[in-house]
Amino acid sequence: MPLVFPQAFRCRQCGACCRWPGTVTLADGEPDAIAAFLGIPLPDFLDRYARLAPNRSALVLADAPGTTRCIFLDAANRCAIHPVRPRQCRTYPFLWNSPPCPNNPSG
Repeated sequence: MPLVFPQAFRCRQCGACCRWPGTVTLADGEPDAIAAFLGIPLPDFLDRYARLAPNRSALVLADAPGTTRCIFLDAANRCAIHPVRPRQCRTYPFLWNSPPCPNNPSG
């Protein structure tokens, strides 16, 4: 079922949300969808791009080495897995927001 939100949002592609410290939790089925999109076996995706959450309760996307940047944010501030990005990313900024986002009234 597609997500529908009551307000419009136009991403400025600044990448702030994808650099904000935190975790992107992977819901059921999302690792499989991302692995298929990347054309790699699920175990390879899990080894390269996923980590156990700090509280050990779920899988999360890895950060790029030595940064808080999502491993899938490219140099042009675009998501390399946009068509299959996790629900947490698809619901931004409606269900969560990051202070440095230029579209965030408090940011």
